[in-house]
Amino acid sequence: MPIDNERIVNLQKKTLAPRILVVDDEPDIIELLELTLARMGMEVSSATCISDAKALLQSHQFQLCLTDMRLPDGNGLELVKYISQHCADVPSAVITAYGTTENAVAALKAGAFDYLPKPVSLKQLRDLVKSALNLPPIKIESAERSETSQRTLLGESESMHQLRATIDKLSRSQASVYISGESGSGKELAARMIHERSARHKQPFVAVNCGAIPENLMESEFFGYKRGAFTGAEKDHDGFFLTANSGTLFLDEVADLPLTMQVKLLRVIQEKQVRRIGDTQERNIDVRIISATHKRLSQCVAMGQFRQDLYYRLNVIELNMPALREMREDIPLITRVILEKQCRETKRPTCRIKKDAMAMLRNYDFPGNVRELENILERTLALCSEVEIGVEELQLPNQTLDAAVKDTIDVTQTSVNILPINADQNIPLQDFLDRLEKDSIVKALNESRYNRTKAAKTLGITVRSLRYRMERLGLND
Repeated sequence: MPIDNERIVNLQKKTLAPRILVVDDEPDIIELLELTLARMGMEVSSATCISDAKALLQSHQFQLCLTDMRLPDGNGLELVKYISQHCADVPSAVITAYGTTENAVAALKAGAFDYLPKPVSLKQLRDLVKSALNLPPIKIESAERSETSQRTLLGESESMHQLRATIDKLSRSQASVYISGESGSGKELAARMIHERSARHKQPFVAVNCGAIPENLMESEFFGYKRGAFTGAEKDHDGFFLTANSGTLFLDEVADLPLTMQVKLLRVIQEKQVRRIGDTQERNIDVRIISATHKRLSQCVAMGQFRQDLYYRLNVIELNMPALREMREDIPLITRVILEKQCRETKRPTCRIKKDAMAMLRNYDFPGNVRELENILERTLALCSEVEIGVEELQLPNQTLDAAVKDTIDVTQTSVNILPINADQNIPLQDFLDRLEKDSIVKALNESRYNRTKAAKTLGITVRSLRYRMERLGLND
């Protein structure tokens, strides 16, 4: 009997076709989804209730589940949670009616990849399916791999294990994420990990420091402009949103956005359209927003410094970064990895930390977190020629003085004129105040990555005053 090659190819295609589970109690919706997905080359199974869906999930391998919110035997969120717990590699999407945005947000928080509003748009359905099927497989990283990875948050403490697990969960969703945490705690690294593990991993990741952009340039930088739109616009410029289209836009220090820019940003997020300056047409965009700030965004909303509606748009899911002092057991591992990396970059023999020096590092509070640890080790390697690093070579800041510096910055931000002074310091008052002022300025410059405008804003002084103080204290060198 002759072999039918075309039939074999068709059978192979059918075998390799992605299998999708549709859960809905409305026959019309099931028929519409089945026809659309079949035309996309998908194999479709359907269920009309949660119990039937669970039975299919246990007996078949699926690449995606589409479920209605209201089902005869329960809520679609129950199925989403079941999939998150028992079928973590299967993305799920919720079909929800208009006017139930809170249900969509609840589904995203429960672990859903995305949601579809009713009536179902076939274009949105196709885009959602393509994105879900493009998700990379879940990676289980070993301790050895996590130590050497450039894109992994280091640490074996319970808080770090939970953080990485949360990041893996968030990466399989399309929800907006707000990352909170102190300066230097790794917020941008967490954002990159979410992007690289998401369905958008092949698309651009655009990181923007909102506090470093002059206010008069914000609109052109975010939304772009056409050639000739204003003086100096010599060629077309896409801006952050269009550059990040189909990918992820990371808004660092989002609390520093002025209110006028917050209004425009809110409209772009809601409408999913952007218009370049000087352009007559709006462009559709598909961008996932991840935002972060070291400030408490809820407090900024309460003080009228940040729009509440924008806050709820950005803060669909919150990810809190632990401070380094909250996971002291991870300090040796993080120190070793950073030290090995810096030694490789400077082409010198690998150094190690002595036991007494490591004990001092573990007891230090690190107000600047991992970034401060990196700076301390970089300075130590620059000044130390020994292979073994001791307490003297580390030159850690005085804990009491550092706490006073932190209190001074906190006091400046809250506009209370109280300066904590340590009476046990046996030095002249003016020298102590100069040291305190110097450390405050250095800390502000480190946190702002040497952006003087932002550092002056943090300290509550003018840029001119900051320049004068830096010159007086010998910091310009």
